[in-house]
Amino acid sequence: MADDLNGKRIAFLMANEGVEQVELTEPLKAIRDAGADTDLIAPEGDDIQAFNHLDKADTFTPDRTLDDADPGDYDGLVLPGGVANPDQLRMDQRALDFTRAFFEAGKPVAAICHAPWTLVEAGLVEGRTLTSWPSLKTDIRNAGGNWVDEEVHVDEGFVTSRKPDDLPAFCAKAIEEFAEGEHEGQRAETAGAGA
Repeated sequence: MADDLNGKRIAFLMANEGVEQVELTEPLKAIRDAGADTDLIAPEGDDIQAFNHLDKADTFTPDRTLDDADPGDYDGLVLPGGVANPDQLRMDQRALDFTRAFFEAGKPVAAICHAPWTLVEAGLVEGRTLTSWPSLKTDIRNAGGNWVDEEVHVDEGFVTSRKPDDLPAFCAKAIEEFAEGEHEGQRAETAGAGA
């Protein structure tokens, strides 16, 4: 597994404030350890302020801003959680367009905890089965998605988990899907949703 992702480049998209630190750092380490190159992408070039629940944690410097990042340069996308993080991203059209491009290209996407809020706003959950932090269940169902309470769920290259406790399973499945590459079913499901 140490070199499953050699030659792959994975984007991590988050707002400049509000990402749950462990939901960034654990997948980042696992994906790098699997051999991938990674870029931290944020709306602005300022540091990313991470949080441990509601307390400020470390800061991270983005590698690119949304204005400088091209989804075509990446083999997959990770959307870490945190309550404020996806709430900010779903109000940024650039973030929605960036995220939608991965689904339209059939590229794997991994989202944990509150991150599916961004996907709801981008029109990407209709007809899909996914999990998330439980408070998003109604939003996902209202957007036409099928919400399940599982440690990790995979739907045609689309990986989701509920919370930090699920990170080992989330990271393992994300690496597996990124290693497999593009999923035609991901593209087909997205086209079917009319995103």
